[in-house]
Amino acid sequence: MSDATVRQALRSGGTLVVIEAPAGCGKTHQGAEYVGDLAAASTDRVLILTHTHAACSVFAKRTQGLGSHVEIRTIDSLIAQIATVYHVGIGVPSDPMIWVRQTKDGYAALAIKVASLLQRYPMIARAVAARYPTIVCDEHQDSSRAQHAIVASLVTGGARLRAFADPMQRIFKDADAAFWDELVSSSDVVESLDYPHRWDKGCPRLGAWTLKAREDLKAGRKVDLRTAPSSVVVVQAENIAETRLGYRVATSDRSAIDTFAGRQSSLLVLTRHNETALSLRSFFGRRILLWEGYTRSALESFVQRFDKAKTPETVAKSILKFMDDVAVGFSPSGFGNRFESEVGSRCAKMARGKPALIQELAKLVIAEPNHRGASKMLKRLHELSQSNEHFDKVQFDAHREFWDAIKLGDFDNPSEGLVDLAHRRSYARPQPTDRAISTIHKAKGLECESVLVMPCDNKTFPDELDARCLLYVALSRAKSELMVVVSTNNPSPLLTL
Repeated sequence: MSDATVRQALRSGGTLVVIEAPAGCGKTHQGAEYVGDLAAASTDRVLILTHTHAACSVFAKRTQGLGSHVEIRTIDSLIAQIATVYHVGIGVPSDPMIWVRQTKDGYAALAIKVASLLQRYPMIARAVAARYPTIVCDEHQDSSRAQHAIVASLVTGGARLRAFADPMQRIFKDADAAFWDELVSSSDVVESLDYPHRWDKGCPRLGAWTLKAREDLKAGRKVDLRTAPSSVVVVQAENIAETRLGYRVATSDRSAIDTFAGRQSSLLVLTRHNETALSLRSFFGRRILLWEGYTRSALESFVQRFDKAKTPETVAKSILKFMDDVAVGFSPSGFGNRFESEVGSRCAKMARGKPALIQELAKLVIAEPNHRGASKMLKRLHELSQSNEHFDKVQFDAHREFWDAIKLGDFDNPSEGLVDLAHRRSYARPQPTDRAISTIHKAKGLECESVLVMPCDNKTFPDELDARCLLYVALSRAKSELMVVVSTNNPSPLLTL
C-alpha cells in the first residue's frame, strides 16, 4: 500500500483495477497522472466518469492541456447520452431529461433502462468501449447497481476500467452497501492509497488523525476526540431551536463558535440536512453564503408545479412555495396572504404604499399566469428587496436557484429551460465562495483550510452506517483546522469526548 504500488497497479495489464482511496490521499493526482501518461502514449480517448459536477471540475483542472484525449462527465450524463440515441428502444422521449424530471427517482429509473438496453444489445456497449478504450471511474462506491451494470457492460465490451472507490464515502441513497465486496472480488488488481497528501501544506497531524478516524468508523468504533491534535477544537453546545432541523444555541454557548468562524478566510460550515443549512445562514447572521451545489431541487419542484398551474391563483401559490424554499422574509402575514388576495380579486381595489407594491407584483402574474409572469414577478421582487424599505427584510438564501427561476422566463417551456440551465451549469462548473455553508452531500469532493461540523448530536449522526460515512466525509474536508460542535445533552454516539 503506497503511492508507488498504486501507480504500478493502474498501469498493469489488468482489465479491472480497483483502488481504495480515502479522502485526501492523492486519488485525483494518481488518476490525472495516469490519464496524462495514456494521452502521451496513445491517441485513444479516456473517459473519466464521476458522480458529481464538483469532481468533474477537479479532474478538469488536473488534466488541462490534454484536449481531446480526455472526456470528463458525470455517469448520469453518459446514461442520458445513451438514452437520447436509443430513446425509442427504452421507451422515453427524445429528450430523456424531461422524462427524468417528470418521473419519481427519474435518474435511477433511466439508469435501469439503459443497463437493461446494454445487456440486451451488447453491440452498443462495444461501440462505446471502442470510443473509450479506457474508463476511469471516480468515487465508484456511490454507484447504484444499475450504474455499475452499465460500466460492467462497457468492460465486457472491451474497455479497461480503473475504479477509485472508498466504502467510507458511500453517502448517496442509491449506493449499495454490499457493492464494495463484490467489486473487489471481481477485480484483477486491488491496491490502496494510504498517505494523507491533502494535509501536507496544512496540518499533517490532522491528516494522520483523520485517517485514524476513518479506520475507527469503518471498524464500528467511535472517533476519539481526546486524541485529536490541537488543530481540532471541540465545543459543547445544546441546540435550543424549536423548529425541526433548525439550529440555535444560547448566547453563552456560541462565543467559541463565532470566534472560530470569524477568523477564518477559508471556511466550510458543514451539516447533514438542507433545513439545518438554511437555519445556519441565520445563525451566522447571513454573513456566510450557502453553497447550493449543482442541484436545484426547489427549482425542479417549481417547474413541476407549472404542469398544473394554469390560473393566476395556482401560479401565485407556486411562487409562494418557491419563495419559502429559497428565501426568508416573504412571510404569509407580511406579504403572501395579501399577494394571494390581490391575485384572486384581480387587484380590484385601489391601494397605496406597501399594498400597492404587492399589487404591482400580483398584476405581473395576472397578466401572464405562467412561468414568464412568475419570472417577471420574482425579478421585480428582487428589485424591491434592494431598494424599498417595506421589502428590506426579504433575503435570499439560495441566490443562484432564485436567479435560475428568473432565467426560466427566457424559455418557451419551463421544463426545457430547466434542462438547458442544468446543462450550462455542468459546463460552467461553479465553485463555493471562500466562506460557505453546505450540506455534507454537496461538499463531497471539496476541501477547505478550515471546517466547522455542526451539530454533532444523536439525531444528526446516530450509530448507523450512513451516518458513519457522512461524519467521515465531513471531518476529512479540513486541511488545517477543524471545529466539532457536539450536543451537551444528546451527543453523537460516534464520538468519544
